[in-house]
Amino acid sequence: MQNNDFILHRLADAVNRQERLVWRGRHLNTVFLLECGDAAYLITVAAGRIHDVRRGPFVMPRWQFALRAAAADWAQFWSPKPPPGFHDLMALVKFRRLRAEGDLYPLMSNLLYFKDVLACPRAEGATL
Repeated sequence: MQNNDFILHRLADAVNRQERLVWRGRHLNTVFLLECGDAAYLITVAAGRIHDVRRGPFVMPRWQFALRAAAADWAQFWSPKPPPGFHDLMALVKFRRLRAEGDLYPLMSNLLYFKDVLACPRAEGATL
């Protein structure tokens, strides 16, 4: 299954069934934009659970922060054993492959939560 399909159809289930991950984000309520190349997703998090995932295009989306990277960079990040520089969200930022925009407070204050959420396609074996 492609990662884009995984994000749209299975990300919520993959996150919500991980009790410890949901507990880690229990105080988090936000909407963030995830851009994978040309594909855009609005992901709603309520009390640590992925409540909704909607695919764009959007006219004027409301989000607190956005994570934007090329599809090829996300594919490397989501590979089962990503190469150096693609193994972590902060590595992607450091090497300027990922842009984080907007109000970064929810992202940075819940960084481990978001690292685990965005690593779910890797753990589930989704391929691009």
